[in-house]
Formats: sequence, C-alpha cells, structure tokens
Amino acid sequence: MRDPRGAGSAHHGGVSGSPVDRRLEVVAERIGGWLDRFAGRHGPTSWTTDGTSVLVTAEDGAIARCEVPFPPLLMADQEPYGGLAAHACTDRRVGVLLVRSGGFAAGVFEGRRLVASKVGSRQVHGRSAAGGWSQHRFARRREGQVRVAQGAAADVAARILVPVATTLDAVVLGGDRRTVEAVMGDERLKPLRALAQERWLDVPDPKLTVLQSTPAAFRAVRIRLLDSR
Repeated sequence: MRDPRGAGSAHHGGVSGSPVDRRLEVVAERIGGWLDRFAGRHGPTSWTTDGTSVLVTAEDGAIARCEVPFPPLLMADQEPYGGLAAHACTDRRVGVLLVRSGGFAAGVFEGRRLVASKVGSRQVHGRSAAGGWSQHRFARRREGQVRVAQGAAADVAARILVPVATTLDAVVLGGDRRTVEAVMGDERLKPLRALAQERWLDVPDPKLTVLQSTPAAFRAVRIRLLDSR
C-alpha cells in the first residue's frame, strides 16, 4: 500500500530545469493544507473538475491532478477546489475485501472505524520446481488449495459484506487482482460488484492490522504532480 502521508511515491526526471512528474497520496484530512502550500510555492491557482479529478494549475505552470476518492465530486462552486477537501473527509460506510494467496480479510468501516470484520487464511503451497509427474500432481493439489482458499474468502465476504450491501456507500478491493477477481465472481457477491471502486489497494498479506490501516489509503487523495522548474 502506498505511503499516504503526502510523500512522493514515485519521482521521475531530475534534470535541472526539466519538468518533474511525481505521484503521491495525501490523507484526506491534510489535502486542504497541501493545496494551500502548493499555491504558496507556485503562485495563485485555478482549477477545473470533471467529477473524477480536480486539475489545479498554478501561476508558474505547475499542475496537480487530484484524483477524487469516491467519485463523483459534487462541485461546490463557493468552496476551494470545488469542495475537494470536504468531499474527501466525508465519513462513509465502506466495505473492504482484501485477498492475497491464502489470506483474506473483509471489513465494514464507518468513516475510519472498523465496525465488523473477519480475517482468515487457508494453506496454499508455493509453486514446485520439480518436473515430470510429480510436478503435475503437485500442480493439481495446489489448484485444489487455491479453490478452497478462494471459496473461504468468498464465504467471508458473503457473511460480512453482502448482508449490509444496501447500507454501503462503496466497496474497496485490494490484494492480488487475479485472485480477487476470481473471488468476486462468486454469484453470492453480485450485490457488491456495482459498489466496487476503481481504486485498488496494494496490500501485503491481509492481516487484521493491514485491514485496520486501509482507511488512510482509500480516503486519500492521489495526486499526479507536474512541477515545471
């Protein structure tokens, strides 16, 4: 999961005088201050939005494209940057499903507070380097373990998230994409699919502490910063 504290997570360029292209995340509660400091460094700003991002352009040509969490942004003309900060800080009821290899976690958040959760795991062996018949037998065994693990993850999602699906504002997914897609293909999870956000959480093995930490990431504003220096 990216560091959401506001530090750049990627940095390209570095030649003096050339544009610097960085990507970073800023936690919801800090986005207003970050934008104020951006204007302080680069001069007065103007902005436009299409509801999914806010494009902020400064007097010196620096640009910050701010991805709106939980789009669309219902623009408030009288608020700075269309009310992006207030939108990001809004408390929502969010379902989270994380799956990676044999581990899985499902939770319901009210704002940043985890109000319901279940975390579990099933054994899935790594891939065998052996050849021949032994490798085929191992592969079949592993495929069976993967199906069991994915079924257990779907069971947990069906137990924790599906019963409250009509009360959720959104569902956020994370972990291994292919595995999560397989789990979400379970027919019982159909009510969750329309709520799933495009934002993806890149997380390690989904333990309880990992699940508990996700609000900082799913509420954060992701920014692409083009800083012409």
